[in-house]
Amino acid sequence: MQYCTDLTTNKALLSDPMARRKSKRKPPPKKKMTGNLDTQFTCPFCNHEKSCDVKMERTRNTGIISCSVCLEEFQTPITYLSEPVDVYSDWIDACEAANQ
Repeated sequence: MQYCTDLTTNKALLSDPMARRKSKRKPPPKKKMTGNLDTQFTCPFCNHEKSCDVKMERTRNTGIISCSVCLEEFQTPITYLSEPVDVYSDWIDACEAANQ
């Protein structure tokens, strides 16, 4: 290995032909969320588990959730980003608002 000096800056430079720059590593890619969200939920009126089914009518921009046991039904407006869990949470919020 030989050293030579740069006359303009007076710094010693490495003149080894085998020297390499350190490679920069890219950060690992972020993991995407896996798994599907539920479409069946617990009814807030009769407390049966997985008795409420959500139907998303995208053409009408309406989400409908209905219980198969007590036949309770709720409709809410949805957007193209809405998921069935959003319809269920709107129903729970409406029930809590009615109780107060």
